[in-house]
Amino acid sequence: MRTKKRTPYLYMLPGVLLVLFFVYIPVLMNIVYSLFRLSSYSAGQTFVGLNNYKRFFADQVFPIMLKNNIAYCLISLLVQVGFGTILALILESNAIGGRAKNFFRNVYYIPALISLTAVGLMFTFIYEPNIGFINNLLKAVNLPARGWLGDSKLAIYCIIAMSQWQFTGYITLLMVVAFQNVPQEYIEAASIDGAGPFKRAISIMIPQAKEQLLVCTIITIIGAFKLYTEVYATTSGGPGNSSQVLGLFLYQQAFLHDDLGMAAVTGVFIFVITVTLSVIQIKLTNSGKD
Repeated sequence: MRTKKRTPYLYMLPGVLLVLFFVYIPVLMNIVYSLFRLSSYSAGQTFVGLNNYKRFFADQVFPIMLKNNIAYCLISLLVQVGFGTILALILESNAIGGRAKNFFRNVYYIPALISLTAVGLMFTFIYEPNIGFINNLLKAVNLPARGWLGDSKLAIYCIIAMSQWQFTGYITLLMVVAFQNVPQEYIEAASIDGAGPFKRAISIMIPQAKEQLLVCTIITIIGAFKLYTEVYATTSGGPGNSSQVLGLFLYQQAFLHDDLGMAAVTGVFIFVITVTLSVIQIKLTNSGKD
């Protein structure tokens, strides 16, 4: 008796339903909520159209948030993706022995395993003006101490530096895996042709790992515009609003100011900007292949 074969689409159905109910429907609902005035303490809702969007873009904090998130994104792309790729190339080169490679892979990855809140508290002590490690180091070499997190011009960059310390190793490990999948015969052929380490990296290693590089770039972009915990655990957006970011603003509007409509608008803006930047990055990568 012949059994009826199931179509491949049936095996995909559970995954499609999960993505539909936990990703696409919530996104669509958030867009709808952004058109209403909502409150946690009231069952009623008032349709306000695009008024929430007008308030969001007219808010004096908006350009500060956007500048901070963009600065975080650009620096993270440079340090996490750029420097992380260089570290991965060094780890996969013949200049380091097998045991040393394993040691440095573990050392680089350990910070990514630590809780974001714990890292924020740790760096709060590191940046502390009186007993902090950095100011004590500056005093030891007769340089003036600074109020790092209390300086409106430095606070966001201190937070950015903290994140680079934590996540560069994560990107490095992702790129190490990509470089390990490069066919060894390509590298050997290039070596026979006289190509040095730099030439092999530019001509073979990085082009062969282009898809993973794209993934790392998209992860970094999305992480930059979802930035929340690091800021909340260190400055809470201060001093003033100098280190305010979109993720923290969303939280404050929803849970401190009970303005769920404005929080929904912020979520829509984060969604649009991350998707747009990711699509642009994918198109640029695909055009590079052509």
